[in-house]
Amino acid sequence: MKNKPFLTPKQEKVLNFIRKRVGERLPPTIREIGEELGFKSTGTVRDYLKALMQKGLMRRMNNKSRAIELTECSGFNKIPIIGTIMAGKPNLAYEEIQGYVDVDNLFLGRLGFDDVFALGVKGDSMIDAGILDGDVAIIKKLTYADNNDIVAALLDNNEVTLKRLRSKSGKFHLEAANVNYPPIFEEFKVIGKLITVIRKY
Repeated sequence: MKNKPFLTPKQEKVLNFIRKRVGERLPPTIREIGEELGFKSTGTVRDYLKALMQKGLMRRMNNKSRAIELTECSGFNKIPIIGTIMAGKPNLAYEEIQGYVDVDNLFLGRLGFDDVFALGVKGDSMIDAGILDGDVAIIKKLTYADNNDIVAALLDNNEVTLKRLRSKSGKFHLEAANVNYPPIFEEFKVIGKLITVIRKY
């Protein structure tokens, strides 16, 4: 793993603004960067962009106004895979980054990078919902969900599982998408809602 290049505070601010705008699917123009950060000259902005390019954090096509692209070494165009989640019997899911999912392969609408995370799926309890062992689940961070949504749920003993949210007599419980697994009626907290699943062959 390459060491993170040193950035001055101003370079960090420029990069963070670019990161925010790229996350909104609208890379900034040179003029927009200057207005946001209070630079009076577009030449000053170009100097900062050149420094970021030399440090391998971005690239830019000179003939387009919004052609700023964050490179892989910045890590900003990727969703972290923070652990595994059991789609079987619940198990601990440790928040330790194990890799990244390239968001160029996804359509996340207006979601920003801070709104989502990814979990590797283990187990077969959600196979009837088309979620298989080895898949990567893309989760939108939420503390609520609707009946029939597939959610990442934190159980009372700090175990995390991927299940379908069900309501019965006004009380929610968790259900597997596999008849071999019983419903979960113990206390739980929704920590996210499934957006999509990535599977590599």
